[in-house]
Amino acid sequence: MRGFLGLSFAGSLSALGVGACCVLPMTMMLLGLGGNWLAVFGQIAALSYYVLAASTVLVAVAWLVAYRRNAVRHLKWGLAASTAMTALAWVVVFNEARINEFLIQQM
Repeated sequence: MRGFLGLSFAGSLSALGVGACCVLPMTMMLLGLGGNWLAVFGQIAALSYYVLAASTVLVAVAWLVAYRRNAVRHLKWGLAASTAMTALAWVVVFNEARINEFLIQQM
C-alpha cells in the first residue's frame, strides 16, 4: 500500500513541478537570475496538462486502493497531502496568466 502512496506523492510532485514551470522563470527573473534559459520551459509547458492528468489519476487510484484495503485511516494524511499538492498544481496552471502578470508588476 505504501507503494501506491509513493506513486501518488511522485505524481503530485511532478504535477507541482509542471504547474510551477511557467511561474518559476518569472520569479527567477525577478530575483535577477537572467532569462536565457526560458526556452527550456516552453517544452515542459506543452506537456503540463498530460502530466497533471496522470498525477490526478495516480492520486485517485491511491485513494481507491486505500479505500478497498481499509487503509484510509492509516494513510489519510499522506493521501490528503498528495491530493492538496495536485490541486495546488491545477490552481497554478489555471491561474498562470494572473500570477505572471502579478510578477511582472513586481519588476
